[in-house]
Amino acid sequence: MDKKIKLYDKTFELYIREADIVEAISRVAAEIRRDMEGKNPLFVGILTGAYMFVAELMSRMPPTSELTFAAYSSYHGTKSAGIVQELLPIRSDVRDRPIVLLEDIVDTGLTMQYVTRRLREGGAVDVRLATMLLKPGSLKCNLKPDYVGMEIDNDFIVGFGLDYDGLGRNSRNIYRIVEND
Repeated sequence: MDKKIKLYDKTFELYIREADIVEAISRVAAEIRRDMEGKNPLFVGILTGAYMFVAELMSRMPPTSELTFAAYSSYHGTKSAGIVQELLPIRSDVRDRPIVLLEDIVDTGLTMQYVTRRLREGGAVDVRLATMLLKPGSLKCNLKPDYVGMEIDNDFIVGFGLDYDGLGRNSRNIYRIVEND
């Protein structure tokens, strides 16, 4: 396990180990299973960053669970642009269904606020948000995820699906940026 990694012009140091990430995801999965028992939720994985979170979490769901994907973007480099772009819309019918959004990280909250509003307008009976990571100090809207793996500081991070301009996603650990290296 690397203590530091270099991606392009930035250095990142080990922040959260894989074992701690998987433990948090297991806890979130148990909470969702409890709350969704007897319901027929549609799980929506938000690409691209959440793919590892989705895989870990969905492996703990019943085999009858339905999963689809959607993609939105608001990031360029290490900063959020604040404008949500829909890259891949949800292609399943959301009317009269509970929806569980599966997001890698809630930072400003603007993307998930947008997606949640769109799903409610589309007729979803309940929209819940599960996030692997939450940066409470970065929120720019009134968004409260229903399921949170871990709360973290307002650092730029990579690993376990999160990237820096396309690199670092495949690390099983999470690394944070080193500002002065």
